[in-house]
Amino acid sequence: MTIRSVAIVAVPGVAPFELGIAWEGFGVDRTDEGIPRQDCILVSVTPEVVTGAGWTIRTPHRLEAADTADLVVIPAFYDTEPVDNPDYDAELEQIRDLLRRTVARGARVMSFCSGAFLLGSAGLLDGRECTTHWRHTDELAARHPLARIDRDVLFVCDGPVLTSAGTAAGLDLCLHLIRQDHGEEVARKVARRMVMPPHRDGGQAQYVEVPIRARPADTLAPLLDELLDELADDHSVDSLAARSAMSPRTFARRFHDETGTSPHLWLTHQRVLLARRMLESGTDSVDAVADRCGFSTAAMLRHHFTRIVGTSPTSYRRTFRVPA
Repeated sequence: MTIRSVAIVAVPGVAPFELGIAWEGFGVDRTDEGIPRQDCILVSVTPEVVTGAGWTIRTPHRLEAADTADLVVIPAFYDTEPVDNPDYDAELEQIRDLLRRTVARGARVMSFCSGAFLLGSAGLLDGRECTTHWRHTDELAARHPLARIDRDVLFVCDGPVLTSAGTAAGLDLCLHLIRQDHGEEVARKVARRMVMPPHRDGGQAQYVEVPIRARPADTLAPLLDELLDELADDHSVDSLAARSAMSPRTFARRFHDETGTSPHLWLTHQRVLLARRMLESGTDSVDAVADRCGFSTAAMLRHHFTRIVGTSPTSYRRTFRVPA
């Protein structure tokens, strides 16, 4: 379901920066650059909300305004009771009811960082894969033992419930949804506007088999940058290890530590990503795309493309081709 309307919930104790990230992802008007706009509103239980920073914001809409939204977002918040708000628990329960109603009617809910705790207390993480900031995963597991918590990934999409890790991962998840709805070119434009990398995969199985860890590639970053310009070439662990002045075993271990996956899988996903861009913006045949992206045959491209993206190259081009 394409996301056309978004409601961001200002939870009592909301983290102001994460609230801003949610608005940056969905509320900013970028139609002057040809980027589709979602109807985005900020809602809360009461007209005034005390943030986790201690100051107060006023919100224009109450929770019922979110009952028709395609996506309801819970930013990070400080899970402590404000001393001047005796109705804190009652307010959180109203938000939990909103989240349950949202999922029940077939829409989606999304959390940033500690916002996952509110999804969990609403019963929406039970039996589902999810994530949160690495500092909170143990506590989330203790509070919600039925949740299947992935501690290392940037974000997880399990049916209608979407969860992300720390601050930047929230933007990654926003871009992921924008990419799903509008294609790679629109996602790149949004990322460029926000001055951030256009594509960091998270934990959704149809896009990446082995999730990429929420940490930078400290040692191998120069090599990874070079490989992005050499995707058409053949590469092996031995050849890449030699370029990095490491033994193959040490290189494979370091590569996994810094990317969360193996060299083969990393290259495969980067080649599929390049193929997606070519299919969206070019007119080359599938055979030509396969050759340019480092797949030995068009059949090999179709195999990996369908496995990772969930559709064939031809169907993807038909859906996301950007007219000249």
